[in-house]
Amino acid sequence: MTTRAVSRPLLSAALVGALTVGLAGATVPTTATAEVPAAAADGASGIGDPYWPLDGNGGIDVARYEISNHYAFDTKRLAGRTRIELTATSDLSSFSLDFLLRTKTVTVDGEKADFARSDGGHELRITPSAPLAAGTKHTVVVTYADKPGTYAYAGERNWLADAHEVVTMNEPHMAPWWFPANDHPLDKAIVDVKVRVPNGREVVSNGKLRGRKVGTTSTTWHWRADEPMASYLAFFAAGDFTIARGKHRGLPWLVAVSQGLDPSVQRANMHLLKKTPEVISWLQKDLGRYPFSVVGGLTTSLDPGFALENQTRPTYPAVGANYTSLIVHELAHQWFGDDIAVQQWRDIWLNEGFATFMEWRWSETHGKRSGAEILKSYYDSMSSSAQFWQVTVADPGADLVFDGAVYGRGSMALQALRNRVGDDTFWRIIRTWIHEQKGGNGSTEEFEDVAARVSGQDLSGFFTAWLRTPSKPAATAANGLA
Repeated sequence: MTTRAVSRPLLSAALVGALTVGLAGATVPTTATAEVPAAAADGASGIGDPYWPLDGNGGIDVARYEISNHYAFDTKRLAGRTRIELTATSDLSSFSLDFLLRTKTVTVDGEKADFARSDGGHELRITPSAPLAAGTKHTVVVTYADKPGTYAYAGERNWLADAHEVVTMNEPHMAPWWFPANDHPLDKAIVDVKVRVPNGREVVSNGKLRGRKVGTTSTTWHWRADEPMASYLAFFAAGDFTIARGKHRGLPWLVAVSQGLDPSVQRANMHLLKKTPEVISWLQKDLGRYPFSVVGGLTTSLDPGFALENQTRPTYPAVGANYTSLIVHELAHQWFGDDIAVQQWRDIWLNEGFATFMEWRWSETHGKRSGAEILKSYYDSMSSSAQFWQVTVADPGADLVFDGAVYGRGSMALQALRNRVGDDTFWRIIRTWIHEQKGGNGSTEEFEDVAARVSGQDLSGFFTAWLRTPSKPAATAANGLA
């Protein structure tokens, strides 16, 4: 695992803590290819994100994944079948899915399709028996069997497992290690997950538990979220878990803690996770209604070194009972990152800066330092020569996409904006952003437009100083610092 992944959300919590004293069968689609496209072409191997050119794919729009996997703890082998409902967005002679595992068969609309590996094994290139016409809907079924832990992509080895537990959590990539996907936040889809494990083991995933089928030696757990999600936010964890559930102000919640932890550690982390409903209620006061139909969290006994905002159910390492700021951070991501996903990965500060800012907001509403005080502490504690100021937050580059400056300077920019435009206007900007981008994707430029429109101010110089200039902003009122 890369240094980037190890330091991700826990880095923000640590920084803020220091400163605040962060298997359905294939079916023929209703809309088939009406005629052979005259100018069909191979779909691109990427969706167009310059940070990771192979992420996502051209020519397709996925509506639904139905994942049916079997996991063997002793061999760490995963075998399964994923059914994908997609629309061709251009005339296609072939198209790709992002997938790393050894593929056994592929069908398109029930017909056998040719397939091959390309681009270092990350791209599964599929050639259907007949070209696909733009605007038509299709069903793709991929079967596979392999050991995910043997694969790497973009310098990442993301399979997190031991002989007793597995959890599929990482960012910006995770899906290709366990299901074929159009792996970029621009293509959200419904994700339906079935995982079969030996009897006595639990499986937890996104959304709601839809069913549990117990066989002679194994049990299949079925989970599905009601709302579409980016592929990296889909997850499953399998092992031995203690599960607690309930309903808070009409919102169902479910949390799980690994039994692989010492009993005292289990109790502490269950205490932390049970704060989830309270934190959601608090976040709704500023951000409006929670965007999904269920909420929760899961603590693993494995050592990811970070937490991740998996949609509806963030995943956490064992951090104990006192890391409420980490819960705040990951649950704030349900709005900033999950409901509103990035347009491109360069826009990542819209996820991490916003989630870190809500940690600051928790601090000031719970008897600790205000956002303005935390901003001043950040600003005063770092000299103008610090590396922190040399990161261009609006376009940090793939190597720095989860750098501490993306979290810290991103949240500073928001508090400075709050200072500049005033509290009431600031929260109108945030709520307008949430309302207008709901369920979609957002870019830095779009947020700047919202802020200028709602405030009625020319904020171009402000955002240039905070987001696009690799140096310490001047301590001026125009920059929200005086």
